[in-house]
Amino acid sequence: QVQLVESGGGLVQAGGSLRLSCAASGLTFSSYAMGWFRQAPGKEREFVVATSGSGVNTPYADSVKGRFTISRDNAKNTVYLQMNSLKPEDTAVYYCAADRIGIYSYPNTHSTDYDYWGQGTQVTVSS
Repeated sequence: QVQLVESGGGLVQAGGSLRLSCAASGLTFSSYAMGWFRQAPGKEREFVVATSGSGVNTPYADSVKGRFTISRDNAKNTVYLQMNSLKPEDTAVYYCAADRIGIYSYPNTHSTDYDYWGQGTQVTVSS
């Protein structure tokens, strides 16, 4: 049974930082691209960033480039999202997701391509 469990969300002031974690179990972690998506109230879920199984390829949404950094530790079956210079518009529920495309394939950026999802963690940025 595949499980993805996010943690690290919370309330932060604009300009602050948070680090999200997503611990995976029940899968061969390095065979999965891992993605972070977010959904704000009244909006559709949107792509934030993803990392290939190897960690080499990491496409970012334009809105977070230069502020967010994804990383993964395949030995710990965990993917991280370091979020710096947070803005109120970053407020959303953040979800991690797993896509079984192999260790070297370029990550997908569409939510429909992902096979497994976590329950989400709330990030709130106050102005």
